[in-house]
Amino acid sequence: MRIWGARGSVPTPERDKLGVGGNTSCVEVKLPSGESLIFDAGTGIRNLGFDLMRRSHKQHDLHLLLTHFHWDHLQGLPFFAPLYLAESTVTFHSGSPVEDLRQILGGQMVDPYFPMKFDLVAATMNFDQVTGEPSELGGALVSTFALHHPGGACGYRIDSGGRRVVYATDHEHGNDAADLRLRHTAKDADLLLYDSQFTPSEIESHRGWGHSTWLEATCVARDAGVKRLVLFHHDPGHNDAMMEAILAEARREFPNTDLAIEGAEFPVG
Repeated sequence: MRIWGARGSVPTPERDKLGVGGNTSCVEVKLPSGESLIFDAGTGIRNLGFDLMRRSHKQHDLHLLLTHFHWDHLQGLPFFAPLYLAESTVTFHSGSPVEDLRQILGGQMVDPYFPMKFDLVAATMNFDQVTGEPSELGGALVSTFALHHPGGACGYRIDSGGRRVVYATDHEHGNDAADLRLRHTAKDADLLLYDSQFTPSEIESHRGWGHSTWLEATCVARDAGVKRLVLFHHDPGHNDAMMEAILAEARREFPNTDLAIEGAEFPVG
């Protein structure tokens, strides 16, 4: 798993935050088949697009799995280079009906917001509504589950070669059914990437914002028997020093914890 953007809410191109990284949510999971699954299209997807072009001009059959449509998970899409290549095929997956998905993605590329219309990009685009039923993508089994977030969001579980990754960002703990569902889905995962935007003291003034804490992340990891926890969706107000302090506290609760840092790669298993 490689992190291309780890921030929540807005990008943070500020010197004291660049150690962890300033781009918003985008994660790549590389499969044994050689294919990649892309999760979310925050500003980090721009650099991923350039990297895909450098790797191989033939590697453009892409799957982009979206958790929801808030700006920090979508604003990099118009700058994703493979969209502008005729040989690319990009399949968009989300929990929304296909026609709604097409309209939502196209809505950010209309006049006066963007000079190129979504329907005029060169790539072949496909649209898919994910359900609770697992589907096979790139040789991996991908399952979805509902998260507790304003407007709705879905998480993803990826099973391949006896390994399991769970991508669970933008989830506010406190909903019993959603919290239980998350723990069930993440059971025995090799790697859990989890929304930990707020500290325990910050969460009380941010109820209803749709995010969780580093402390809750450690509780989920421990309850689910997760092997490795990666803290994700960092608050734009948290600088590098604060993120290191958060990591130290989290490791006291769950030792095998890491920060999602832009450019970092995490082996699975």
